[in-house]
Amino acid sequence: MIGTDAQPNETTSAAVVLADEVTRVYGEGDTAVHALHGVSVEVDTGQLTAVMGPSGSGKSTLMHILAGLDRPTTGSVRIDDIEITTLGDDDLTKLRRRHIGFIFQFFNLLPMLTARENVLLPLTIAGRQVDPAYFDELIARVGLTDRLSHRPAELSGGQQQRVAIARALVSRPTVVFADEPTGNLDSRTSAEILDLLRQSVEEYGQTTVMVTHDARAAAMADRVLFLADGRIVKETGRISQHEILQMIDTLDLQ
Repeated sequence: MIGTDAQPNETTSAAVVLADEVTRVYGEGDTAVHALHGVSVEVDTGQLTAVMGPSGSGKSTLMHILAGLDRPTTGSVRIDDIEITTLGDDDLTKLRRRHIGFIFQFFNLLPMLTARENVLLPLTIAGRQVDPAYFDELIARVGLTDRLSHRPAELSGGQQQRVAIARALVSRPTVVFADEPTGNLDSRTSAEILDLLRQSVEEYGQTTVMVTHDARAAAMADRVLFLADGRIVKETGRISQHEILQMIDTLDLQ
């Protein structure tokens, strides 16, 4: 059983997230949709990995499977050397609480809770205590010190996304998954949020996987994966926004 104090298996890997020949098929027969075709991915500790591709390329499906929100049709996924595709629902929930943080495009904050309560929600649900020093440092880092008593409706979109980032980081997860984290923000606020994500990697060593269609966001990453038709068609290290746009054009990923 995987509990909140689960330890990795004896077999170890340099990758903190490892997907091997993952496929995902929705439906059956003539109406079957093949969202992923044998995708293999390794995500190294302390890196920001961006996943890009046009609508329908399978990038969100891949993220959901890597994060344990969906199960592959075939293939395997390991997080912190724990095979997650064979876990039951209860064990998978416990693993997500311990190992995974989420940042979504539409924030997903609870409207009746204050910013402080929303940030602390993962720890509250898991029955874990907050580290006061780390909490204070994190809140200062994301610029929410004077907003903790406010509810989401009293916050700007950028402030709500800052709450979501702090919530994802407060439990010090093994990996953070960010799904279009700037897709609902203006350009200036988007730049601020991207800076925060980059800082979390550089200052906290936070392993992060970000799905994005934004070349500016992908240019912040240490590594960029390009998906098309459910397959990884290109992988690069850190490259500029201009180079990413050229790559998208070359690969015909519009």
